[in-house]
Amino acid sequence: MEDRLQRLAQQLPDDIDAMLICEAVNRQYFTGLRSSAGTLLVFKQAPAVFLIDSRYYERAKKDIHGCEVVLQGKLFEQVSEWFQRHGVRTAAVEGDYLNLSQYARFKEGLPKVSLVSKPEIDSAIRRMRMIKSPEEIASIRAAQKITDDAFSHICGYIKEGRTEREIAGELLDFCYRHGSERPSFDYIVVSGKNSSMPHGVPGEKPVERGDFITMDFGCMINGYCSDMTRTVAVGALSDEQHRVYQTVLDAQLAGIAAVRAGVSCKTVDAAARDLITAAGYGEAFGHGTGHSLGIEIHEPPAFSKSDETICEAGMVLSVEPGIYLEGKFGVRIEDLVHITADGCENLTASEKKLLVLP
Repeated sequence: MEDRLQRLAQQLPDDIDAMLICEAVNRQYFTGLRSSAGTLLVFKQAPAVFLIDSRYYERAKKDIHGCEVVLQGKLFEQVSEWFQRHGVRTAAVEGDYLNLSQYARFKEGLPKVSLVSKPEIDSAIRRMRMIKSPEEIASIRAAQKITDDAFSHICGYIKEGRTEREIAGELLDFCYRHGSERPSFDYIVVSGKNSSMPHGVPGEKPVERGDFITMDFGCMINGYCSDMTRTVAVGALSDEQHRVYQTVLDAQLAGIAAVRAGVSCKTVDAAARDLITAAGYGEAFGHGTGHSLGIEIHEPPAFSKSDETICEAGMVLSVEPGIYLEGKFGVRIEDLVHITADGCENLTASEKKLLVLP
């Protein structure tokens, strides 16, 4: 974490003396501490300071290295004192996260300091978070291992009559019992006609024979997310269902095959999307092909039609094309890939061939 703070301090422009970091995900990225409060002061010419309240102070003192941990009292008075101590006249704020109400409070509380948003600093932080360290990748890998194991387990649990909510609950329970800190997001478990909704909410609908069941879920280890989607079936399927599933699988494999350092994100999207379009289902694939993840479940860059970001070694993104036929069914298949210099490593081990459960 000390290295991250030093890198950020070095990237502050000449006209910026310090930076205020208040957003939880950025606090976690730069300190390693997940908390619901806290203010990080990054100085260009002095060690960083982390102001944290009594709920987290003891743990912060023990776990945080590379910056001074201070028990928070009257926040604005303390920030003003530290700014005055280090001659801060102009401080940057997080333009990507700070809302107008928060900005107004800081302006009122720190009248002697000019608070500005610098897009180049926000861009530098985004870029730092895009490229995962070996430690970050290890955490994502560990979270994905639990997710893969949960999928193996749930395939033995799903049967005719189980409700979407029961299946979602079983997935959540399994992940917690096997080391998950918390879910990466609210689980998506949708079956039958509900599976045409990409982000549908698990309900009381029971699984019926001939249904597709789409499950999108993940967990967190060391504050880092996993994410996986699988679509399975119960009972015999129609020819159209088989055709759509195979189309999505072929598109996903084509997308993964296109991933490597030096390729644009939109090129990867096109590799998957063009195959679906050629099969006649282009209008039924409305979302992007994938997204990065880490501390947050959705981070830049994304495999989308418009994202021109060039893939670099160390990025981790999902590859998750889908086809959704309203009122009928939907299919999505999602893996996580770690981009390397000569291709990518698939972090997801679960079977992707169509599983038809008894």
